[in-house]
Amino acid sequence: MDRSSRAKQFMPFDALKGFREAVAEKERIFVSKRDLPEDKKEELDWKLKQIQKEDIITVEYFQNREYMQITGMVTRIDDAGRALEIADRRIAYTDISDLKCDMLKE
Repeated sequence: MDRSSRAKQFMPFDALKGFREAVAEKERIFVSKRDLPEDKKEELDWKLKQIQKEDIITVEYFQNREYMQITGMVTRIDDAGRALEIADRRIAYTDISDLKCDMLKE
């Protein structure tokens, strides 16, 4: 038996394609959206007014029944649509739960 044929018999076999991904999806913990206190909302509002395009920020936001965190450069600030774009990801102001930026003086 040549080497390539012999190696194939030791390759992992996945009898149920997609089963591992389905189990991993089931193990994810989904949460409901937190209702922020009024002082936290005011603090976030102040921070959103301070940031500018091309600032590097870290945003924690709610998406698809879980909280996500992204760090990147602000590519667009849409005050009319009340959204922020970081690295081609659009985040609504209402979904933001925390915002950090080294440039902000807190």
